[in-house]
Amino acid sequence: MRAVIQRVSRASVTVDGNITGSIREGLLVLLGIEDADNAEDIAWLSNKIVNLRIFNDEGGVMNLSLKETGGDILLVSQFTLYAATKKGNRPSYIKASKPDVAIPLYEQMIKQMGADLGKPVFTGIFGADMKVDLLNDGPVTIIIDTKVKE
Repeated sequence: MRAVIQRVSRASVTVDGNITGSIREGLLVLLGIEDADNAEDIAWLSNKIVNLRIFNDEGGVMNLSLKETGGDILLVSQFTLYAATKKGNRPSYIKASKPDVAIPLYEQMIKQMGADLGKPVFTGIFGADMKVDLLNDGPVTIIIDTKVKE
């Protein structure tokens, strides 16, 4: 799994003119899924995201996690995180899972993040043409790949 995590002051997802998910302070998480992903990746990534200490404490130091601040998560599926750009100018998405594999994993991630955070996770709609609006706070943007745990 690959995740782009953005600390936001606000974020929302709109599909066909309707807001499907909206948060105030928290994290916008763009999630890419590949066929090799499994429940272990879900558990590790969810725990990592919920406990990342990227929110400011009273001294202005990034020392608090989302769980500690009480912020929310907006989780958006994004197959383009697995774009291969080595050859030519048209990205290949062959490494991204097809919906029959990706949807169950995405749904498991929603449940796991909700459990780890202790409250519901807001989402877009898998496979839909989504419009994502956000106000990046910082900006703070972190990329995590479960196959390259740096």
